Amino acid sequence: MDAYRTIDRILLTEKGTRLQERENRYQFRVDVRATKADIRRAVEQIFNVHVIKVNTMNRVGKVKRGRTMHAGRAPDWKRALVTLREGESINLQG
Repeated sequence: MDAYRTIDRILLTEKGTRLQERENRYQFRVDVRATKADIRRAVEQIFNVHVIKVNTMNRVGKVKRGRTMHAGRAPDWKRALVTLREGESINLQG
């Protein structure tokens, strides 16, 4: 799987910022079909860092309803928490 298709985007949340500062962990939204090995290779290739550990979570899409009685759903997605080697980081500034 292509590295740029595996990683959809980096997630910037309050919890994620705390994880970056305290534990050197970063959150990514990834392709639902991506394995932990795919995610590890993609992060190492794109950001030129060493990955120690990858944790993944499958997130269920929320139920959405517009102005009608018919409800739909947002698509399911996958989150990855990636732990980097001590002293390494990902530059989020640009």
